[in-house]
Amino acid sequence: MKPIEIEEIDKLPGIRIQENDTFSFRCHPEVECFNQCCRNLNLFLYPYDVLRLKQALQMSSDAFLDKYVDIVMRPSNYFPEVLLRMAENAAKTCPFLSEDGCTVYHHRPDTCRTFPIEQGILYDASQKKNLPVYFYRPPDFCRGQYEKKEWTVPDWIEDQEAEQYRQMTIRWSELKRLFQDDPWGGEGPEGPKAKMAFMATYNIDRFRDFVFQSSFLKRYHIKSPLRKQLKTDDAALLKFGFEWVRLFIWGIRSNSIKERT
Repeated sequence: MKPIEIEEIDKLPGIRIQENDTFSFRCHPEVECFNQCCRNLNLFLYPYDVLRLKQALQMSSDAFLDKYVDIVMRPSNYFPEVLLRMAENAAKTCPFLSEDGCTVYHHRPDTCRTFPIEQGILYDASQKKNLPVYFYRPPDFCRGQYEKKEWTVPDWIEDQEAEQYRQMTIRWSELKRLFQDDPWGGEGPEGPKAKMAFMATYNIDRFRDFVFQSSFLKRYHIKSPLRKQLKTDDAALLKFGFEWVRLFIWGIRSNSIKERT
């Protein structure tokens, strides 16, 4: 889910649909293109995607990032993108694809979960509001688009158990939008502030160590119930990490993090 400026909206590929519009789609093993969409992808992983996948695979954040992703800085970007690394075979398949289908299906990334719908966040500067936008964009080879089953966007989100992903990705998109301008100054995107921001959003295990094993809690007050939750709840810690980045990089006030005086 990417932040979109209002002047860009008509330039994007796909058919823009409203929440109550219907679209046709059904994917199942009998369609001739089954699993073809799981090959040779530029699949961007959002922070909650990484969290869920590393949990499903029972791996540390460090191990998952090392084994399964490529971290790239695209031109004119000031925060790196995290790409799922394809398998080293001729078809460049998703590393989690087997002959029987997706081996991490119940923890699959947001983009896979909502396919063939692509989601974005439209920022309306006149209203200073973020609005969700949706595009119906199956690839040409997809036969599922010709199935008779019809959906609305809310029905599809519910069917794919995507609401939690959607909410977390909206949070990330709102934070990511702040990186449209360079926040690093002379440090650059390889400096300590940038490393802190990446850790707080993509490396939840290291971030937990930072919160509980550094001087963080001596410098900042966190209410006891939240502090207790952060010790074991990765999703709560990720939301907290988003707040910390806003405060640490831009000084945006947080209701959860208060500097001790």
